[in-house]
Amino acid sequence: MLCQLSINNFAIVRFLELDFKAGMTSITGETGAGKSIAIDALGLCLGNRADANTIRPGATKAEVSARFSLSDIPLAKRWLEDHDLELDNECILRRTINSDGRSRAYINGNPVPLAQIKSLGQLLIGIHGQHAHHAMLKSEHQLTLLDSYANHKMLLDSVSASYHRCKTIEKELQQLELAQHERLARKQLLQYQVEELNEFAISEGEFETIEAEHKKLANSTALIELCRSQLQILQENDQGSVESLLNTSISQGQDLESYDAELGSVVAMLNEALIQVQESSSELERYLDGLELDPEYFEQLELRISKALQLARKHHVNAAELYAHHQALLNELNELDSDEDKLDEIRNQLGNSQQAYLNHARKLSQSRNRYAKELDKKVTQSIHELSMPKGKFSIAVNFNESIISPHGCDGIEFLVTTNPGQPLQPIAKVASGGELSRIGLGIQVITAKKVATPTLIFDEVDVGISGPTAAVVGRMLRSLGESTQVFCVTHLPQVAGNGHQHMFVNKSSKAGKTETSMVQLDKEQRVEELARLLGGDTITSNTLANAKELLLS
Repeated sequence: MLCQLSINNFAIVRFLELDFKAGMTSITGETGAGKSIAIDALGLCLGNRADANTIRPGATKAEVSARFSLSDIPLAKRWLEDHDLELDNECILRRTINSDGRSRAYINGNPVPLAQIKSLGQLLIGIHGQHAHHAMLKSEHQLTLLDSYANHKMLLDSVSASYHRCKTIEKELQQLELAQHERLARKQLLQYQVEELNEFAISEGEFETIEAEHKKLANSTALIELCRSQLQILQENDQGSVESLLNTSISQGQDLESYDAELGSVVAMLNEALIQVQESSSELERYLDGLELDPEYFEQLELRISKALQLARKHHVNAAELYAHHQALLNELNELDSDEDKLDEIRNQLGNSQQAYLNHARKLSQSRNRYAKELDKKVTQSIHELSMPKGKFSIAVNFNESIISPHGCDGIEFLVTTNPGQPLQPIAKVASGGELSRIGLGIQVITAKKVATPTLIFDEVDVGISGPTAAVVGRMLRSLGESTQVFCVTHLPQVAGNGHQHMFVNKSSKAGKTETSMVQLDKEQRVEELARLLGGDTITSNTLANAKELLLS
């Protein structure tokens, strides 16, 4: 419930602090006095657009704050807890506007983004403006009114979630399909390249191996000659081979050792050298025995290396990298094949998600039909009370699978007939301005009773209504005020007299400056204000008597 509203330097208000109570509060005043300023200021607290022009002339900053009791608003309490902004059992919204047009928003003293104050504001107050019945002509608003009355949030959330899932999958599918042509061209190229490489079938490390083998065979003649030359030096030269020289040296060393034992290590080292020479000779002999001059095998190696180099140039890689390149192409080809599988999978997913969306949309449509019939009866009864005794109201809910939106597949149309014998037609074609106002007001009051918002503001919604009809409107709003805090800006005494409280807005000029004030009226003052609304500036005993009759205690 709204408990207090404080306004500083906003529009023509210098300072205003208002305390509010439960029930219905009537707000009246002369035309142009600023009856809607308090509501505009409150709208600012709820996140409406800020404008530097709303700052009172001569001031540098405007400030508006609203204090709410949360004892009857569990959703708002939970919202504050979720955002770590709770403060006992109340909530204070504050908004400031600087002369440069910049504004700041606060919740319980904490600076917050504007989006947060808007989100919280929706849980605290609902504002029905004087032009709300015009918005009712739009199908999207009609849908919102029906859904507000039905209060089937879980169904709406399910439909919305299914819709967005469908759109996400559709986007993914579109991206895959757009790349399909490019992917197919790439796949064809890869298949040709992979087949060619598969046919060549190079193994890991093969090129390095055959390259080394080719190098050996290409130099086999030189290898044989050099190996034989080494053997000559090591052992086969009788006149001075390394082996014979070492044997001579060992023999002399043994003689030296017999004279001095310290030279024994020299003999040992010479013996080791002899062993190394002999092993080297044996290794060279084994190598020569195994070295074969095979021209056919050499030719095969040359062909293999040549093909490898050719393929490497073709694929713009080094020959040693050909195996790794082959594997990379194979992996890419497999991925493209998996993309094809993925495409089929996505198509199946889309089909399933679309079916799930339709299932949720049908359930939502069924709920809308059920509550539409209920609302039909209540609105028809309401317009009968509002001086349209032969009127009939109906809501057409048309399910169309081709209509895919976050709000379902329904086309909503408000239908009405105001005279007996006339068929139901769209409300925009049938209702006059006054009739539309009455129908709209009836719907607003009925839907307001179903919405969890604890505070409702009706800003001159009774435009175009007068006489007995106005009295019915007043009773409707008072009845609503028994369970909900209601504020009603009105110029009709029949409506104002039904308020539990009455606030009067006055505009005055002082020292060349205009200022608006708002005060709560006592019983006697209320009678005088109702008499003014009835008779204008001239108040007679008759108008006073009529005013007393209109005033409900």
